[in-house]
Amino acid sequence: MPQPERKARSASSRGASTTPRQYTVRTRASQSAAAHDAPAARSAQPQGHAADFSAYRGWRMLLNPIWCYHGFALCVFMLMVFGLVMVFSSSSVSMVAVGATPWSQALDQAKFCIIGLVAFAVALALPYRVYAKLCTPLVAMAGFMQLLTLTPLGVEVNGNKGWINLGFATFQPAELVKFVLCITLPKLLVEVGKRHERGAPTHVKDYLWPFGTYGALLVLVLAGRDLGTTMILVFIGLVAFCFSDFPRKWLGALAVGLAGACVLFAIMSPNRMRRILATYQGCSASDMQDACYQATHAKYALASGGFLGVGLGNSREKWNYLPEAHNDFIYAIIGEETGFVGAVLVLVLFAVIAWCMIVVALRTPNRYTSMALLCFTVWIVGQALVNIAVVVGILPVMGVPLPFVSAGGSSLILCLAAAGASMSMMRSQPQIAAERQRS
Repeated sequence: MPQPERKARSASSRGASTTPRQYTVRTRASQSAAAHDAPAARSAQPQGHAADFSAYRGWRMLLNPIWCYHGFALCVFMLMVFGLVMVFSSSSVSMVAVGATPWSQALDQAKFCIIGLVAFAVALALPYRVYAKLCTPLVAMAGFMQLLTLTPLGVEVNGNKGWINLGFATFQPAELVKFVLCITLPKLLVEVGKRHERGAPTHVKDYLWPFGTYGALLVLVLAGRDLGTTMILVFIGLVAFCFSDFPRKWLGALAVGLAGACVLFAIMSPNRMRRILATYQGCSASDMQDACYQATHAKYALASGGFLGVGLGNSREKWNYLPEAHNDFIYAIIGEETGFVGAVLVLVLFAVIAWCMIVVALRTPNRYTSMALLCFTVWIVGQALVNIAVVVGILPVMGVPLPFVSAGGSSLILCLAAAGASMSMMRSQPQIAAERQRS
């Protein structure tokens, strides 16, 4: 009896000794297989998964929607602060010339910054679905306010009747029209696309409501003789229709029609035609004191800036040589006082804004927010490029402010509201939404 018992214990001990070794071998093999399959498993995970965030290294970080979300906000606030400094620098002399304090324009701009930041916070707090629901009342309000510019309440500035007198301040409704179109056109076009996805055939009448809304607001702005704003609205409309299900055979006709309307609008104004011809045919001796005066002194400012500039506050052109130095032509003063470095820095900030908005728009599954982000991009960055092109002489003078930088309450407040709405819509992107849930 003792003998078999020892054999049984020996056999059981051998079995016990082999089991851990077999288990260890299987574990290492499974770990090796898991390590081998890890890249495939990571690629198969949804976009919002936390493992995707660690995959962005180096240049791939530029494609990270989370980086773009925060980078966009940083660039907007950098431009706003830089603009406040440049408004003070470029307006101090002109304010003293009219009997005001050197910092009065800068104080007004600081007030507009505070109001704009409130508008930014409100727009950011609203969920993106709310914007789609607010389209109809906002269209009615924007159209009514733009219509008021054609009444005795309208104020004419430099040949454009695009402001209304509120008693305590003036307001430019065209800035509100830009905001409204950026959230309304995508909604209307997405609704048409959804009907087509359900099998409904494409008819011209399906686009009557988007066309009617867009055309009515565009005509009201045209009636105020504001060519610069009209160009921006044309860009917004073309992008919205291009990225929708709008038939491509009709898109070319739309582009030609809108371009023709802008050309006709320019021809109808002798003063505007004089500026256009002076830009592209050269300036005569008489034009140097008339149509070419502002553009010529803008080039003088850029040329005298050199590489590092003449220093903040040391501009010569702001001594009442360059009209609207703190407003539409503030980029010329930036080039003069901060030189090539400062001028390029502004361009880089707008380029980063464009990159961030486009990256998030193209990686957002929600079609409405994607189209709205592209429309906001065209408004903010497109307007900046038009402003800079005017200053350097590529385009004729047309009175378009530099977003976040130029003096003026209507533009700054609505641009900051657009930035807040853009960030609200960016939150529909899966990775940004997942990051916000974790934090």
